[in-house]
Amino acid sequence: QVQFLESGGGLVSPGGSLGLSCVALGFTFSDYAMNWYRQAPGRERELVATITRAGDNTVYPASVHGRFSISRDNVKNTAYLQMRNLKPGDTAVYYCEIPQISRGTGTQVTVSS
Repeated sequence: QVQFLESGGGLVSPGGSLGLSCVALGFTFSDYAMNWYRQAPGRERELVATITRAGDNTVYPASVHGRFSISRDNVKNTAYLQMRNLKPGDTAVYYCEIPQISRGTGTQVTVSS
């Protein structure tokens, strides 16, 4: 059974850091690029990070470039998203997703003082 299990969300102050994890189960994780998306109430869903199958290339939009870092461990079937210098505008539900496969249920990240 395909599953994506996200963890690591929470409440953090502006300027703080947070790390998310996503364990992928039920398929060959290393066969696919991995993505992190986010969605905030009333806003479009946004792709915030992509990593290639081998983890040798990453892509970020301007909104998070230099603050977010995606990585993966193909032995542990896990993807990570490290976020620093967080801003209130980063508040959203964060999902790991492989469009050809499925996505997780998401983890809430709230940036507030």
